Amino acid sequence: VQLQASGGGLVQAGDSLRLSCTASGRLFSAYGMGWFRQAPEKEREFVAAISRNGGSTSYEDSVKGRFTISRDNAKNTVFLQMNSLESEDTAVYYCAASDSVGPSAAKSGERYYTYWGQGTQVTVSS
Repeated sequence: VQLQASGGGLVQAGDSLRLSCTASGRLFSAYGMGWFRQAPEKEREFVAAISRNGGSTSYEDSVKGRFTISRDNAKNTVFLQMNSLESEDTAVYYCAASDSVGPSAAKSGERYYTYWGQGTQVTVSS
C-alpha cells in the first residue's frame, strides 16, 4: 500500500488543522492505521491509532482531548483532526499502515507498522 499525507501547514497556537492520509493499493480496511510525528532533534513518537474497523482508537497522552483520529474506508482515507494546537505539536506528521493487527486493535508501537507515508509538516507558532 502507498500512503499520501496532506493537510499540514503553519498555524497559530489555539488553531486547528485536519490531516488526511489517502491509501492506494490493497483493500484499505485490511490495515490498522496510525499517526506518528517527529519534531526537530527528537525521536519519532506515536500520536494516534485507529483499528481496521474504526471501532477502537488510542492516543498519546499529550494529545488526548485535542486530537481525533478517524477513517473513511470507502474513501481509503484516515484523518487526524487537531484542535487547540500548541507549539509543542510542531513536527513532521507521518501516517502509517499495519497489516499485522486484528480488526479491533489500535496499536501505538512503531513495530506494528510496515507502510509509511512521506510526512506533512505542521508548524504551530506561539
